[in-house]
Amino acid sequence: MRSDRRVVITGVGVVSPNGLGADMLWSAVIEGRCAARPVEGFDARRFPTTFACEVTGYTPEEHFSSKELKRLDRFVQLGLIAAKEAIGDSGIDASKEPLDRIGVIIGSGIGGIATLEQEARALDPASEHPKVSVFLIPKLIINMCSGEVAIRYGFCGPNLTQATACATGTHSIGDAMKIIQRGDADVMIAGGTEAAVTPLGFGGFCSMKALSRRNDDPAHASRPFDADRDGFVMGEGAGVVVIEELERAKKRGAKIYAEVAGYGLSADAYHITEPEPTGKGARRAMSMAITDAGLNPTDVDYVNAHGTSTKFNDRAETQAIKAVFGDHARRLPVSSTKSTTGHLLGAAGAVESITCAFALQRGVIPPTAHYQTPDPECDLDYVPNTAREKPIRVALNNAFGFGGHNGCLILKKFV
Repeated sequence: MRSDRRVVITGVGVVSPNGLGADMLWSAVIEGRCAARPVEGFDARRFPTTFACEVTGYTPEEHFSSKELKRLDRFVQLGLIAAKEAIGDSGIDASKEPLDRIGVIIGSGIGGIATLEQEARALDPASEHPKVSVFLIPKLIINMCSGEVAIRYGFCGPNLTQATACATGTHSIGDAMKIIQRGDADVMIAGGTEAAVTPLGFGGFCSMKALSRRNDDPAHASRPFDADRDGFVMGEGAGVVVIEELERAKKRGAKIYAEVAGYGLSADAYHITEPEPTGKGARRAMSMAITDAGLNPTDVDYVNAHGTSTKFNDRAETQAIKAVFGDHARRLPVSSTKSTTGHLLGAAGAVESITCAFALQRGVIPPTAHYQTPDPECDLDYVPNTAREKPIRVALNNAFGFGGHNGCLILKKFV
C-alpha cells in the first residue's frame, strides 16, 4: 500500500575497510581501490584463504571508555560510530526533538561472534565455578546495536533489528521507510553492522569454500561478474543512514542526499546458501521495489548489484536483471562495489545504499573493479574498472542473503 509520506536520506555514516567515514568509502569506490589484505586480527595461515577486508586504523579506546568497551562487542562499536556520523551529518539535535518520534533499526547478519569466541575460550570445562562474563549475552545479541543507539540518544520510537544475513542492511532501511510512511515515526536511524572476521567466522566461510583463495593477489581477488572469479572476499564494517519524512526534513532545512522511494522483498524458498538458479526470487524483489516506487523498469538508470564475486550469485543476479528489465537491461549500467569493499555481510546493503545515494547526488556511477575476463553467462554492462560520469535519476540497490532472503531498494535523485 502506497503512502503520501515521502522519505528521504538526510544523514549518512560509514565504517568500512576503506576507512572511517562516508567520504573515505566513496573515494575508494570511485577509484576502484580494494581494501583486501592479509588478515591482521589473527593468524589466518592455517586456513585456505589468508586475506580479508578488515577495518584497520581503528582504535576502540579513541571512541569508547574502558567501561563502555566491557559491554560492547566490535560489531556494536562499529555500528555506534557509523550512527554517530550519520546523526551528526543529519543535523538532528536530540535535545530539541520529540524523541518518541525517532526510532532505530540497525541489524547484523552474525552479531557478537567475537565475544562468543572469547568467552568460550575462557570457560574452563574442569572448573566447578565457571566464570562467564556478566556482559556475555548483551554483548553478543544482534539487537544490541539498535538498543545502544536508542539509549545513547534517548530515541524512544520503534526499535527493532533485522537479521537476514547479507540482506540485513537493505531490509533495515526498507522497513524503516515503511514505518515512517505509515506514520509510526518521523525519523529512523537505519542500517547494518558486522564484525565477523574472527577465527570461527572466517573459518566457517572457508569451510563452505565460499571465499576467494587468491592469496597471491588479495587486492584483485574480489572480481564480480568476471569469468575468473573464485569466491567472495570477507569484510567487516557498518553503514547507517538517517531517513525522515520529507516535509519535516524540508522544514528544518536539512540537506537531502536522495529519496528512498521503493522497497521490495521476497524469498527464494530454494536452498540454505545458494540462490535460486534462475533468479526468480531476486526478480520478484526488484519488480516489487520498482512498483512500490510508482515507476517502470525503464525508469531505472543504474543497478548497484549484490555482485558477490561467486559463480552462482553473479549468474543468477544477471538472469534476474535481464528478466526484470528486458531490452532495457542491455542499456543499463550494473556495478558491484564489493569489488572494492569486499562483502560486508549484514552491513553490505546499508553501505551500498549510501554509495547509491552519492552516485545519484554526484552523477558518477561506481565501477566494478578488477573486471578482466568476460563471462558469457554474465553479459551486461558492468561498468568495468573505471567510474562513469553520467546523470542518474533512479538507482536500484540489490541485496540477497543466505536462506534465500532478498531485499531491494529504489533510491531517487532529489530535485
